[in-house]
Amino acid sequence: NKMEFVCGSKYDGETKNKRLEGSGEYIFSNGTKYVGEMKDGMFHGHGTLYFTNGGKFEADWENGRAVSQGSGGIYTFNDGLEYAENDWHYCDGTDRRFYSEVCNGIKPAGRSQLTDKEPARDIPLGWYDCGDGLYNPQNRVVYSYRNKFLRNADVDEHEWIVAHCRKGVQDGDPLYKWPRDP
Repeated sequence: NKMEFVCGSKYDGETKNKRLEGSGEYIFSNGTKYVGEMKDGMFHGHGTLYFTNGGKFEADWENGRAVSQGSGGIYTFNDGLEYAENDWHYCDGTDRRFYSEVCNGIKPAGRSQLTDKEPARDIPLGWYDCGDGLYNPQNRVVYSYRNKFLRNADVDEHEWIVAHCRKGVQDGDPLYKWPRDP
């Protein structure tokens, strides 16, 4: 059965008494997709959330909540790296390599890798790459990499992005410039 909801979400799957029940695919209005088992309109049984950034969260669900061991399930980043809550060693204080460098080795001297993706993404002048999109500090809006509105940044997020994220700079400036560097 196929259903479309007023909020923009869609469902394609089994139903019982006009409720989402059984195996199905639920697509949220933002493009995030759940594929798995449903019960009484909620995630229930085994299922996976696929995020628009390419990441996914796989879990066993009970009445809409992840109940798998550990943190509730397994989150896999879009590059294949799996998050491990209790045994996390990626990009910690002792090893600052990108995941692609862990998998493929470090580039020769003189060829710095600025981001996990090569080549590094272009950033408009004065904007910031905040990981899930590009941030315009003038209007405090985060846009997807495809130039769609994602969210308005509050004061805390604005300050964090400006302090920590890669900024678009003019030609001739270093490609990677920390906002707090002199």
